[in-house]
Amino acid sequence: MNAQGRKEIAKYIASLNEIKDKLESLKDDEEEKYDNMPEGLQDSERGEQMQEAIDALDDAVTSLDDAIDKLNEI
Repeated sequence: MNAQGRKEIAKYIASLNEIKDKLESLKDDEEEKYDNMPEGLQDSERGEQMQEAIDALDDAVTSLDDAIDKLNEI
C-alpha cells in the first residue's frame, strides 16, 4: 500500500476511535443509570431493556476495537 492509502487508513482509524469513545461514553452512562436503579426495577422489563442496550453497546465497542486492530496491521 502506498503512502496515500496509509494516510486514508489513518483518517479512518481516527474516526473509528472517535465513534468508539462516544459509544463507550453512552454505555457508561447507561450502566450508571442501571446501577442506580432499585433492584426491583433492574429485574423489570425496563431494566432488562437497559441491560440489552448496554450489552449491545459493549459488543459494538469490541467490534470497533477489532476493526481498528485490523486496520493498524496494514
